[in-house]
Amino acid sequence: MVCPRCITAVKQIVDRLSIPYTNLELGEIEMEIPLDDETEKQLNEALEEVGFSLIDDRKSRLIEQVKNLIIQKIHHSKDVINIKWAEYIGDQLNYDYKYLGMLFSSVESITLDQYIIRQKVERVKELMIYDELTLSQIAFQLGYSSVAHLSSQFKKITGMTPSQFKSTMGLKRKTLDNI
Repeated sequence: MVCPRCITAVKQIVDRLSIPYTNLELGEIEMEIPLDDETEKQLNEALEEVGFSLIDDRKSRLIEQVKNLIIQKIHHSKDVINIKWAEYIGDQLNYDYKYLGMLFSSVESITLDQYIIRQKVERVKELMIYDELTLSQIAFQLGYSSVAHLSSQFKKITGMTPSQFKSTMGLKRKTLDNI
């Protein structure tokens, strides 16, 4: 689950299947009791119908937690993003960032830094479409050192400059879970 709508979709499925839980948040459901095999199968089938799946191994859960931290900070935080990602992710999950980076790369086929950059570029696209902030304000909000740095990463990922993108008004946007 990577966004509030995802949480709502999963909550509806869990409620429809009458599965008791204590907490439901980005990427995680805490169950009151362990699921029996039949209920787990029903839940997995219902989740797959909407593009989700159960994650049951430790490494996959850890990668999902990393993704959720990044998405939460970039897409759902009102704060200016002026953090050191290695410290932030390592501190939040109590793991060495190098280990998390190697694990992430081995499973996702991109580096953790590339994933962060892609998420930031998607956020830049979103903010440009809203047309409420200047490119300088967007660069500051997302923790870029300059507009030139933002533009360079943007062009590397999208193949066009921010102004070219703005003229097409977001035809190339991806959903968060497809990044």
